[in-house]
Amino acid sequence: MESTIRSLEESLRNAMLTSDVAALDSLLADELVFVGPSGDVFSKEGDLELHRSGRQKLTRAEWRSVAIAMHGQSAVTVVTANLAGTFEGTAFSGDFRYCRFWAVTDLGWRVVGGSVSVLGENSAVPK
Repeated sequence: MESTIRSLEESLRNAMLTSDVAALDSLLADELVFVGPSGDVFSKEGDLELHRSGRQKLTRAEWRSVAIAMHGQSAVTVVTANLAGTFEGTAFSGDFRYCRFWAVTDLGWRVVGGSVSVLGENSAVPK
C-alpha cells in the first residue's frame, strides 16, 4: 500500500503544479480540512477555487522527500518540497513541508486533512 500512496502523492504533485481541478477533485475528500502556511483553514471547495480562479499558481513543485507511515486503511505522509509560484498575485518561493492524512473512503484513497509549513528563514509565505 505504501507504493499506492507514493503514486498518489505524485499524482497530487502534478495536479497542484498544473492546477488540474478535476484531478484535485478526485484526490481530495469532500470533508477535507487543510491548514495553509499562514494558518488559514481551507475546505476542499476552497482549495479547488484557489486553483480554478488562478489565485494560486505553482510554477515549481519539486518533492525532495516523501515519508509515509501506514496505519491500516489510512496513511500519514510528510513531504518536503521546493515550491515557487504566486498566491493572490504575490510571488513566493522556498522550501515547505506538507503533512497529509490519507484515508480509504467509499471512493478510494483521498486526502482527508493536512497542513503546510514554511521551512527556513528565506521562504516567502503565501498569505
